[in-house]
Amino acid sequence: MSYFAVAAGREGDEWDAVEVDLDGVSDVEDAAEVMREAFPDADLTLLFVDADDEYLTVMRLDEGDGLRTFGSDAEYASQSRLGEALLGDLEPEDTDEIDTEDEESISARPTELDAEPVGEADVLGDLGVNGATLLALCAKEGMMPSDVVSEVAQALGFAEVLESATGA
Repeated sequence: MSYFAVAAGREGDEWDAVEVDLDGVSDVEDAAEVMREAFPDADLTLLFVDADDEYLTVMRLDEGDGLRTFGSDAEYASQSRLGEALLGDLEPEDTDEIDTEDEESISARPTELDAEPVGEADVLGDLGVNGATLLALCAKEGMMPSDVVSEVAQALGFAEVLESATGA
């Protein structure tokens, strides 16, 4: 299974992004270390992993600590070594507890997902992309993981640095 991973770090109001290599990652702590090495002084570091244009993993570190993770589909953990390392210990997301009432722009309800999300869908909630929105983006027909990352980057204000880092 192939993957593409990019880390985005924010210091103050400034974002930066860089492509990262996760080949040596054997668990979530290894992934967190990759994030810390990419942005050692960041207030906030995000890691986005697109696996085979099918599965998305979002990881978050606040000031280098308190790792939080979301995976678009638990199946990824059973499909690859990296998926198992990033998502293997996570429980399925309880989509019934996610508030979707205030989200007029959502075209797909989290309960309509074909996939089984794991971890914390609200991992970016305080930044402006709540759990319902993230789940809806992942469920939207024709939406690839890279499209979800682009939408999130646009909403959070680091689309330009993401574009520079990925060459897209």
